Amino acid sequence: MNPPLSRTNAEAHLYMDLHPCSCGESRFPRQSAVVALDDGDLASRYTGTCAGCGRDREFVFRLPPVIDGAGTGFRYGGDEPSQLLDPGEWLLVADAYAGQVPAAATTGEAAQRARAALTRAVAALDEVGKFIPAGGDAVPPDVFGSDRGRQLHQREPGRFRRDRLTAVRDAYAGMLSQLG
Repeated sequence: MNPPLSRTNAEAHLYMDLHPCSCGESRFPRQSAVVALDDGDLASRYTGTCAGCGRDREFVFRLPPVIDGAGTGFRYGGDEPSQLLDPGEWLLVADAYAGQVPAAATTGEAAQRARAALTRAVAALDEVGKFIPAGGDAVPPDVFGSDRGRQLHQREPGRFRRDRLTAVRDAYAGMLSQLG
């Protein structure tokens, strides 16, 4: 067994959230443990029981050889592209988080939720950009590995251009800075 690499716990949890049980439920109480793989590398193993149907669920993710704690702020991973999610999935994640932000300026708990959602939307857009080759102007079509990612790219290929991703990211970051 050669499990996929998860660069951070946040990326692993997002992956599990996006891969529901066969009954359709994505929630399950997760216990985690670090386990040794046959090749001596370490992995995170998440187990639990589906909240919808009671089936046992298990996910195993290879841990990176070095945990990249550099930088500030919320991140899903280092400089390399994700092995768990393709750029279309990351863009859908960014859309979902941005869609949680109310149009009107908010205060208190609502502002905290808006900040958290925008922070994750910006981080997800950063992940999309990691799939653009150096010197390239767009995400290449051959890196979409999921059906939902390919479908989004086929419907809206322009959303995967560097200039458009940068504009949307800058807009979200601007909204985030206004929330304080």
